[in-house]
Amino acid sequence: MEKTKKFEMTSMTLHILAMIFMLCDHLWGIIIPGNDWLTCIGRLALPIFAFLLVEGYFHTSNLKEYVKRLFIFAIISEIPFNLAMGSRISYIVHQNILWSFLIGIGLISLNEKAKKTGKKIIRILTAVGTVLLGFILGAVTFVDFNFAGIFTILTFYFFKERKWWNYILQFLILLYINTEMIGGLGYEILIGSKTYFIHRQIFAMFALIPIWLYKGKQGHKSKRLQYSYYIFYPLHLLILWGIKVFI
Repeated sequence: MEKTKKFEMTSMTLHILAMIFMLCDHLWGIIIPGNDWLTCIGRLALPIFAFLLVEGYFHTSNLKEYVKRLFIFAIISEIPFNLAMGSRISYIVHQNILWSFLIGIGLISLNEKAKKTGKKIIRILTAVGTVLLGFILGAVTFVDFNFAGIFTILTFYFFKERKWWNYILQFLILLYINTEMIGGLGYEILIGSKTYFIHRQIFAMFALIPIWLYKGKQGHKSKRLQYSYYIFYPLHLLILWGIKVFI
């Protein structure tokens, strides 16, 4: 009798989920803005992508090639992103998320170099310094989600070990990032005689469910699939922009 295969949350599954969530958000933002449920689902995309970036940093066989791919696709994605988000080829006040990822990788690298010194004080000072640097770079470069996006990456880096206290810290820090740093629009909900305000960004917290279910398995892996993750970003933006303009 054949054993039933047990479902496992793999890196491939997380990538696919993140792309679906991102597509939902961009559908709302570009061509069907009236459907708020799409952007609520879309809030889950950033934490998953940030987590996968940290995983990618530690599991890539060639960090330079990994950074090179991100850089190339950040450039490729710039015009599709500008067209989709700003309806123009140049849109200097808002840069695509891949630039945020590159900044995140740079900050992770600085912390990893500090670890190699074996000196605790250097590790602490570097950690504090990279948080401050992430805040500054996120603010002045106008990258997507600005410093909040970069802090999300650093949260998964600093508390990446699968320990219960790291899960608690991930939850608390991401709650602060999404409700206080990003905040933004939300919904008023009447419960009894009291009205409560729910931040739309709070839906990002649900991303922790698939992230915590992930146990390090890659799932199906191939060069074609790997590049499809990168190509999807500029391609879907370009298609959505085309639908908005020409249909």
